[in-house]
Amino acid sequence: MTSLPRPTTDLSADEARRIALRAQGFLGAPDRRSGVRGVLRHLGAVQLDTISVLARSHELIPYARLGAVGRTAVERAYWTDAHAFEYWSHAACVLPIEEWPHFAFRRRAYRARPHWGHELPEGVYDQVVKQLRAEGPLTATELGGAKKTSDWWDWSGTKVAVERALMYGEVVCVERRGWKRVYDLAERAVPAELLHDELDDAECLRRLVRLAGQSLGVGTRADIADYHRLKGEQVDAVIEGSGLVPVTVEGWAKPAWADPAALATPPRGRHRTTLLSPFDSLVWERARTERIFGFTHRLEAYVPKPKRVHGYFAMPVLAGGRLVGRVDPAREGRTLVARQITLDGARAVPSVAQALVEAASWVDCTDVRVERVDAPELREPLVRELARALA
Repeated sequence: MTSLPRPTTDLSADEARRIALRAQGFLGAPDRRSGVRGVLRHLGAVQLDTISVLARSHELIPYARLGAVGRTAVERAYWTDAHAFEYWSHAACVLPIEEWPHFAFRRRAYRARPHWGHELPEGVYDQVVKQLRAEGPLTATELGGAKKTSDWWDWSGTKVAVERALMYGEVVCVERRGWKRVYDLAERAVPAELLHDELDDAECLRRLVRLAGQSLGVGTRADIADYHRLKGEQVDAVIEGSGLVPVTVEGWAKPAWADPAALATPPRGRHRTTLLSPFDSLVWERARTERIFGFTHRLEAYVPKPKRVHGYFAMPVLAGGRLVGRVDPAREGRTLVARQITLDGARAVPSVAQALVEAASWVDCTDVRVERVDAPELREPLVRELARALA
């Protein structure tokens, strides 16, 4: 095993937390001039998900950092002017279009993949590409149907073909329309100067490791690998040439790496108070979230209802640079319903109330109703604080 370079800096746990917050856009004045596109470039990846409670996750990400940005403006920012593309990163993510060349390693891996979960009928792939060339952009339904039956997993041959073409890089998802992917040929959707697979795997990985380090501020090998779903050995192969520097962090059992720019300036400024999507990159990796914030984060949407602890779509509440509670929201008309709230003591009440009122206003709700608070004695103080904030 190769010995690790000697750490260049010792960080306290608090310094590491603040560096991480600033790197994720939650500490300091938000860059409103660059807007949603700036958030996307800053984070490097914005995760997509089908669940929509207050809004879809890719809308919640810029909201959490910028405040009440218009939801149609979010969609325009992602999908107009060939600014972004959707591909497999941490999960299905919106990615800045300039990173297209750096996912060549993953496209090559998909092309070389010997086994797939769905069979591809003979001739269908070529037919899909031909149809997109003549008629695109198109959804899978417009291409001939997404499913053979009503079962979500029972894809049609057309859907199998177009998803395979997307993984290979011959096809690009250029927008979401009613949550359906809209596909077009990469040769039309990706700017000509970016449309290539010329970078070797090492160069692609070096870039993604550096981007992950910049977006995290500071992280362990596992943190950095998780950001774009790389393997640990892929990180090991390139991290010394990535520009990141080794550091030690108080209380972290594993070695860490940091963005040197993040170390150059002390992280100061105003903290955001906001609800976070469970798919926010600040809390993507559970072990990291526990290590930095002492907060156990778990999405329970896919957990059987009787086994849920915090609720279907429990959203962490960020305030003062800490995770101070959770809210499981719903909407009834123009009322934001807090079905279940978990608070980190009485001190969290004003922050949670502020986060709820701001989120309600953003999604055009005029009232907030609290159903359950895990600490019953905090229910009335929270309701009073909400009434003051809504008055």
